[in-house]
Amino acid sequence: MRVRNMSSQLCEVFKKNLSLKEPVLDISKLQDVQQAQARQWITLSGRFPGTFTELNDTLRETTFLLGGTQVSDVDAFVLAKASPFLQFDTQKTIEFRHVVRWADLVQHALGVDVFKPDLTVEAPREVKKKAKDAAKGKDDKKAKGKDSKDSKDAKDSKDAKNAKPEAAAEGEKKVKTEKKKKEKKPAAPAPAAAPVTPGRIDLRVGFIQKAVKHPDADSLYVSTIDVGEPEPRTICSGLVKYVPLEDMQQRYIVVVANLKPVKMRGIVSNGMVLCASNADDGVVEFVNVPEGSKAGDKIFFEGFNEEPDAVLNPKKKIWEQLQPDFTTTDSFNVVYRKDGKDHKLVNEKGEEFKASTLKNALVR
Repeated sequence: MRVRNMSSQLCEVFKKNLSLKEPVLDISKLQDVQQAQARQWITLSGRFPGTFTELNDTLRETTFLLGGTQVSDVDAFVLAKASPFLQFDTQKTIEFRHVVRWADLVQHALGVDVFKPDLTVEAPREVKKKAKDAAKGKDDKKAKGKDSKDSKDAKDSKDAKNAKPEAAAEGEKKVKTEKKKKEKKPAAPAPAAAPVTPGRIDLRVGFIQKAVKHPDADSLYVSTIDVGEPEPRTICSGLVKYVPLEDMQQRYIVVVANLKPVKMRGIVSNGMVLCASNADDGVVEFVNVPEGSKAGDKIFFEGFNEEPDAVLNPKKKIWEQLQPDFTTTDSFNVVYRKDGKDHKLVNEKGEEFKASTLKNALVR
């Protein structure tokens, strides 16, 4: 890598984070939401290149990581962490086209040579062309299938007219024999699916370090939450109508930690705050955490202390199958109620997790 002119603060951030393993980034002067975004990228950049998909998805909708029209310290920081992995082949250049565009723009703004993008690659349009090709392929396949069928029908008809009775009888006998054999063949057993139990959900104690209102969504808070990992997570929650902002600060809560990250109005949310709610009057309460708990403490329903999935597959609808059976008892305990039996939500010490005032509540 060749450095052309490195006098600015941005370049200083870039230089430091090229050589240091631990992140060096001052975010104290950023706005609250931007601080949450910056923490998110500090975490994700530590997992490069495995999180390039998240980086690419974010840059699909914005020129720079914090929005706006100017390169920020966060862009310089993330470029430094991404630089060892940017020399893509043709396939990766197409797959991560937004990363390539952003990295090239930032390296020129900083006056550094991090990588040389392949400018000869012609990337197809991402959505429309795929849809068009899929439709075309379907039509071609349908037309081809029809032509093949017509051709086969014509051939069969001709063969039937010319065939001798003996040959026809022999053919019919052969078909019956093959059909009989085929019917007797046992079907291969389907692979056993993993049972859907609440032990597959990664529930942890979390600590809200700071929460702010989402700049582009009136109903959402953006929280920076410690869940026992090297860096805190950014989690969006739709609690603005139910919980005052001051009650979202410096408190312990329960986090669902293995939902697939989703983008909520431009900010990637990596988890969910678990709450109890009353459908009748709209009351929402946090699930209370036992005294002495620490961020990252494992939580589970009694009888289901299992190894959770790394990420719950959205297509399997695991959370959607289990969550309707989460509720609270008359003594406010959060439980998994199945087949008439209540399994309490506890930690490894056996301490219970409860709502404050809600009985028979929805827990989600």
